[in-house]
Amino acid sequence: MTNGVDVRTAAAEFGRAAVADAESAAEDERKQVLARFPLEEWAELPLERYALGQGEPPGSGPTYCRLMEFGTPHLGSIKGGSAAKHIMYHHNSGEWRLAAPLRGMDPQDAWAELRGQFVRAFDAVGAGDFDALDDLEVLRYGPALVTKTLATYFPEHFLPIYSGEHLRRFATLLSGDTDQGDASAWRSNRRLLELVRVQPEFTGWTRHEVMRFLYEHFDPRPRQRTIWKIAPGERGRLWEECRDGGFICVGWDELGDLGQYQSDTELKQALDAHWPRSSGGSLTLARRLLAFRDLEAGDRVVANRGTDEILATGRVEGSYRYDPDRPEFHHVVPVAWDLSHARKLPKAQHGWRSTFAKVDPSLFAKFTAHDADSGSGSVPGTVQAQVGAGEPVTLPEDVQAVLDALERKGQVILHGPPGTGKTRLALGAALALDGRADVLGADADARHRAQAQTEMLHGDRIRMVTFHPSYGYEDFVEGFKPDLSATGPGLTLALTDGLFHGLCSRAAAHPDQTFLLVIDEINRGDLPRIFGELITLLELDKRNLPVALPVSKRSFSVPPNVRVIGTMNTADRSISHLDAAIRRRFAFLHVGPDPDAVSGTVGPLDLAAFFESLNSRISHHLDADHQIGHAYLLREGEPIATEEDLAAAFHHEVIPLLEDYCLGRADLLHRILGDLVDAETGRPLLMPPQDLADALATEFTSGVPVPDA
Repeated sequence: MTNGVDVRTAAAEFGRAAVADAESAAEDERKQVLARFPLEEWAELPLERYALGQGEPPGSGPTYCRLMEFGTPHLGSIKGGSAAKHIMYHHNSGEWRLAAPLRGMDPQDAWAELRGQFVRAFDAVGAGDFDALDDLEVLRYGPALVTKTLATYFPEHFLPIYSGEHLRRFATLLSGDTDQGDASAWRSNRRLLELVRVQPEFTGWTRHEVMRFLYEHFDPRPRQRTIWKIAPGERGRLWEECRDGGFICVGWDELGDLGQYQSDTELKQALDAHWPRSSGGSLTLARRLLAFRDLEAGDRVVANRGTDEILATGRVEGSYRYDPDRPEFHHVVPVAWDLSHARKLPKAQHGWRSTFAKVDPSLFAKFTAHDADSGSGSVPGTVQAQVGAGEPVTLPEDVQAVLDALERKGQVILHGPPGTGKTRLALGAALALDGRADVLGADADARHRAQAQTEMLHGDRIRMVTFHPSYGYEDFVEGFKPDLSATGPGLTLALTDGLFHGLCSRAAAHPDQTFLLVIDEINRGDLPRIFGELITLLELDKRNLPVALPVSKRSFSVPPNVRVIGTMNTADRSISHLDAAIRRRFAFLHVGPDPDAVSGTVGPLDLAAFFESLNSRISHHLDADHQIGHAYLLREGEPIATEEDLAAAFHHEVIPLLEDYCLGRADLLHRILGDLVDAETGRPLLMPPQDLADALATEFTSGVPVPDA
């Protein structure tokens, strides 16, 4: 049983016949691999026929790695991520990228070693010696490719599932065993196949029927996927081509195949090389391009023109490919478009000026509202929360991440620079737990949200407190405090329950409800003193474990239905300064600056580009913990839009914060603000609001490679 669905019941209802066409296509693909790369020819297979990144001479056909990743989708996917999954590949820089055991070797020598291990793996499986596979060290650096290879050449011994994490999740589903260690993907595949063979509900099923069934009913991929808005060229000029061809494409062609980049930092360096800018490359853009590369089948996207027009919504049909034969916009993802959602929006979406932007799930649900009539209104890959007895509401991605961490760990700390919305996010998660997810959408009325928060905090289930240096154990757990109701002479002390003690008492009386404590500025308190012995009881496996409180000697325990969310500004104190016992018992979620939140313009200044560029300098000259949050450039939840508001935010909020960070070091402030600091006095320049936007644009955003939507 998982997610309320019984495996046996689901298997009995599964339409096996619907898999026939896909299974036939998979067999055709398998025969294609065997014909182009016969097993007996692997011992002499040349490197140019194996590796990605070498180009393909006319008539030669795809290399083995390209065929397995891009040309055999019905055999099971190994797409996504970088080309490092292929153990060795040719980078467009001209160098060969090799897995750790091969580094330092000549490419041909490295290939001889890798090819030899493939051949030994084939011999071992042919002889039924599956344990011998784990001795092949180099192959462990390409588990998905190797497992798909073995399943292609020896289909009777493996299932068409190649992700180690997915295999372990499915094995846990069928066996109930959650402790499977760090087994290789091929070993986990074999174990899952053995479990399937002893399950009576799968008697007579083919491998592909099992694979399709498991993914359809018990998909282990993240329950919520980001919905992306992607502009098809400037002002949608490539829309007709994308619409008719069934794809979405983006530029930055000079980067080459995005699959060759293993990290956002590596891609950022490539952006720096092609588009030099005063503040360094765009880490945010690098992350968005990698998110585009890693879109999965079933993900939802929105094509837009400008900031107020939806051209269509789409469902991703396959994986990213780099197509250098196109005249421009070589980065392509196949999409099935739904033109019925095209419309003009009643108000501009401030975050839609750039090519990429995240779309709030509740906003997307409004775009596709008419689908609900046909029973397809939910957004695939998102989580829906029930609001009281009303309709389910899709939770924002960041709120769901907090709820998932609470479910897993019991307590979470939201950490990041000031002004990034940590407290707002904590209260958003609290509203979701309180059944008020309807006020969390991007277009939700701010007054309704504030009213819902007030009502929530006046109830019995959610409490909020701000820690400070004088906050102590007697405030949190219990202690003797002055009894203000006493009428006798002198000071009378009475034993008083602290905030957390009272919350736990109410939670114990209502075990079917979730109770939550939100601790703002958690790192400003003396945590070992405040929590005392209760820090042990926070662990989920210690819940309901009784202890005798040292003051009153009363028995006390933390009920399993209590959750804790803390927030902390890392500019005040980093995570490393927290007590080790505290760190072990909390999950930590980083809440960083969000350029999407401040997308807009003030005169010639691209606000998001300025924000990102300024934070890039701060990170370089100070550290990432001292960046500024997007809240500094917001007014009433919207990006600042006037020169006067910009001047007020910059001179009265941003500069004082930076001066405090720089501690009187004029040279450091000058390195961050450049020509906006007087070289002689070390003081920031004062200028009229109408001149500031131009000065900021000149200093921070010239040369930024961010196309308009």
